[in-house]
Amino acid sequence: MKAISRRELYVSLSAFRGTGRTTTSQTGSALEPEKSRKTTLSRSEVLSPDRLRVTTNANGGKSWNILQGVLATGEAIALHESLQPAGIAPNPPHSIQHSELILVQQGTLLFEYDGGSEKVAEGGVIFVAFGTRHSARNVGDGPAKYLVVAIGGDTR
Repeated sequence: MKAISRRELYVSLSAFRGTGRTTTSQTGSALEPEKSRKTTLSRSEVLSPDRLRVTTNANGGKSWNILQGVLATGEAIALHESLQPAGIAPNPPHSIQHSELILVQQGTLLFEYDGGSEKVAEGGVIFVAFGTRHSARNVGDGPAKYLVVAIGGDTR
């Protein structure tokens, strides 16, 4: 399976992104959603990676919020990219109340879920079902980079 670049993903997901959105407030960037707004993603747009703000997590990893809102068909969706340096502690196991697709772009993750674990290398895709307790840990020698697409449920 061919790994895709962030730019290729932005272009392929552009149909989910809207500039003509319905919100409770028309202020603020759609790339940096406010918790109080519900953005309806109704028009296509290309998202530029140079406009994203990086967040450094407590464990030393980094993340970039790319997209967040509600599709015209009613599903909540959020997309972020994460980077886990080698040798850092992963986020602790947690349960989600939505579905997730995790697309591994670089490195190798150990995906732990339902009492088991699997290694997932570059180009691999992880599906995390609603309610699954899980964690993902970088088990490679270099950084692990992956995209997370959250759909439905408590996605904000």
